[in-house]
Amino acid sequence: MADYNFQEIEKKWQTYWEKNQIFNAKPDPTKPKFYSLDMFPYPSGAGLHVGHPLGYIASDIITRFKRLQGYNVLHPMGYDSFGLPAEQYAIQTGQHPAITTEQNIQRYTEQLKNIGFAFDWEKEVRTSDPEYYKWTQWIFMQLFSSYYDKKEDKAKSIASLCQVFETSGNQDIDAVCDEDTPVFSAEEWNNYSEKQQQEILLKYRLTFLAETTVNWCPALATVLSNDEVKDGFSERGGHPVERKKMMQWSMRITAYAERLLQGLDKLEWSEPIKEMQRNWIGKSIGAELVFQVKGQEKLIKVFTTRIDTIYGVTYLALAPEHDYVQDLITDDQRTIAEAYVEVAKNRSERDRMSDVKTISGAFTGSYAINPFNGEEIQIWIADYVLAGYGTGAVMAVPAHDERDYNFAKHFGLEIRQVIEGSMENGSFPGKGGTIINSDFISGLEMKKAMEKAIAFLEEKKIGKGKIQYRMRDAIFTRQRYWGEPLPVYFKEGLPYLMDEKDLPLVLPEIDKYLPTEDGEPPLGRAKNWTYKTQEGEFPIEKSTMPGWAGSSWYFFRYMDTKNQDKMVDPEIEKYWGAVDLYIGGAEHATGHLLYSRFWTKFLYDIGAVSIEEPFQKMINQGMIQGRSNFVYRVKGSNTFVSQGFKDQYDTSAMHVDVNIVHNDQLNLEKFKAWRPDLADADFILEDDKYICGAEVEKMSKSKYNVVNPDDIIQRYGADTLRLYEMFLGPLEQFKPWNTNGIDGVSKFLKKLWKLYHDSQGNFHVSEEKATKEELKTLHKTIKKTQEDLENYSFNTSVASFMICVNELTALKCNKRSILEPLAIIVSPYAPHIAEELWSLLGHEESIIYAKFPDFNEEFLIENSHEYPVSINGKVRAKLPLSLSLSREEVEKAALADNTVQKWLESNTPKKVIVVPGKIINIVI
Repeated sequence: MADYNFQEIEKKWQTYWEKNQIFNAKPDPTKPKFYSLDMFPYPSGAGLHVGHPLGYIASDIITRFKRLQGYNVLHPMGYDSFGLPAEQYAIQTGQHPAITTEQNIQRYTEQLKNIGFAFDWEKEVRTSDPEYYKWTQWIFMQLFSSYYDKKEDKAKSIASLCQVFETSGNQDIDAVCDEDTPVFSAEEWNNYSEKQQQEILLKYRLTFLAETTVNWCPALATVLSNDEVKDGFSERGGHPVERKKMMQWSMRITAYAERLLQGLDKLEWSEPIKEMQRNWIGKSIGAELVFQVKGQEKLIKVFTTRIDTIYGVTYLALAPEHDYVQDLITDDQRTIAEAYVEVAKNRSERDRMSDVKTISGAFTGSYAINPFNGEEIQIWIADYVLAGYGTGAVMAVPAHDERDYNFAKHFGLEIRQVIEGSMENGSFPGKGGTIINSDFISGLEMKKAMEKAIAFLEEKKIGKGKIQYRMRDAIFTRQRYWGEPLPVYFKEGLPYLMDEKDLPLVLPEIDKYLPTEDGEPPLGRAKNWTYKTQEGEFPIEKSTMPGWAGSSWYFFRYMDTKNQDKMVDPEIEKYWGAVDLYIGGAEHATGHLLYSRFWTKFLYDIGAVSIEEPFQKMINQGMIQGRSNFVYRVKGSNTFVSQGFKDQYDTSAMHVDVNIVHNDQLNLEKFKAWRPDLADADFILEDDKYICGAEVEKMSKSKYNVVNPDDIIQRYGADTLRLYEMFLGPLEQFKPWNTNGIDGVSKFLKKLWKLYHDSQGNFHVSEEKATKEELKTLHKTIKKTQEDLENYSFNTSVASFMICVNELTALKCNKRSILEPLAIIVSPYAPHIAEELWSLLGHEESIIYAKFPDFNEEFLIENSHEYPVSINGKVRAKLPLSLSLSREEVEKAALADNTVQKWLESNTPKKVIVVPGKIINIVI
């Protein structure tokens, strides 16, 4: 084979890998394991663009490198295949989401295979496959059957809790439960009806039904997560979203808040991602107390981290969704307050937290009593208070909190200083300091004042010290069709689990994918959506699980995908353990990553898995941005001027499809064929070329800057794509896609190919012994590549490959002892060409079974140095000498050199300065 035919070579080796199942992984106790994983994709109809494979290429390189180092590597791929886009398409077209999803998966799989990834496709999972979601349903059932024991700091079975109730009641139970859980004796428990007992157990279960404020989107007829809402509209479709209370399933993730927080310290994650999780969990140490509503029996519960500022409280602020709001609004304030509540409660929590400039609120007309001094204070409604954080009520201390200060200043409320210090701009943050104007805690430092104030609360039984977390329990249901059905039926309005033997509960066929006329979820359209028991036939839950359900445990199923009896075999799970390298987007920091850690800790508690943390090391790849191209139309015409002339005309810029532009040069014929209105376009060229403008923007269809990897592979090959994406810059950084630079990478591979062939294109490798220079070039490349891969620095390795090939080309090297290890070190990046070269070198097994070459430092040690010889400050000669020579020997050799003798002109030097291994300086 004379030329480097990448299309033929790449198809050949992709077929070979698949046919021989080269990348299939099984536990092997004789080898160390390495689990490499990518955040698995949602298979959208658009397929992949060149930005999507970035993380996959990086993990694939590490996968192949670890195999060469002797590791047993698990590197699977699958699909997060439940999702709203397929459902919306089903609503519009009537086509079942499973059909759309299957088509999209086939397209994704084809594209991924074309890039040559070392995925173990035998272990592919799909969250929408009943054989997969059977175990998602099983996990839900375990959560429903568990509660969180605070004493043992772990999940335990509800059955064991019931045994305690039967003998001792719940007086001594220290468990995570609803705040309104009643205290009862064993006798009372045993006398409760089944319904009463189930209602109480629901207050302890780790997954439970409760009325919750949610983001409801009428147009999509479903609940949306906070991540799916932006500025009060759905991210998908831009439909209005309102906040409303609905009965929803929730997961008691808050039970694991402290463990989720502490576990971060053991993980090799970037500090920004850890900090995002810490902030989301939001641990606060403080106190909880109650304020009596004047003239009513209502008590408003407040959590504060600064109980020492209690005497600085000048108003209470309630979230618009607070349960008491309607009862607290007086008739004289009703019109204004209710109008405010209607607007404020429909702003998303994300907007309300981030928008610190907008100050809004309404006075209820009611007053509360400060329990410390009996003072009457106004009760306001303010959207900067969130219903889901703390108690949904804030004791406002304007003098020492910025948001309280801005609110009080805006509405003319009192600002009272209770911490000693300067009050800049009327507000003093008061991180510490001495308490003033505060009765019995005046004169105390913050910590002592807090201790004394909490003691007062507990003595008067109006509050207590408390640790609070910002994180809320996770809403677990969506009013959709295309999701996992919940294995729950209802008897007397209360939920019961189906029998495990009846799993999976498979999605039923329905006529439409819309809610029913009565507003029920789409599953309300299913016929006979009931569950039969010995007691009768009961309705099944009509909502489905959210998108994050199946993605919260998929990394365990990859280990043992065909197991019919368990979610994963314990011995297999114990072998593979935690994911050693997880690559994916930073946008999942407070969603998928938290939920996965939560489920893993729960599964660990019940003995289903052997690890508490799923992902040991994680890298968040940056985004590949689009590089848009522009043409310049002369206004009022169909004439386009090249970039160099655009300022000479009155033009308007127009995005043009980057796929008909090469190195910023427009293909004129393809441009004319691009759109009907451009068929008769005229051009004003520069040097017979139309040069386009360019700008870095987000890759999007509307900007015509989406680059399909299929096109790059067709033109340059998968190995070029892989190398080029790594060459663009550090993995974690955002970087623009610029097709202009891809030619250089393509030329490098052709140059690599030529090293193994003679001038006629015939394969020709010599068995001669390598020279010192050749070994030096090879081993510095081995060293650099290994260091880079161990530090996950991919772009610099590509540069070192190019330098290596250039140097070996200059040396006219074709030695087996050099080119064989070179093929191995290049193979993680460019596996197809490496496999072909390996085969041409006479190997029958895949290069994946080779050993990564050892670095030998001896080959980098310099034995000689070319000394520049300066005479009176000017370099007159260069003298190669052994580094083993002494100063005296170097001086003697320099003075004896013919060139030096010529410049000395028989003069005796006044001084000779020798810096060993550096320079020789002669003064005459």
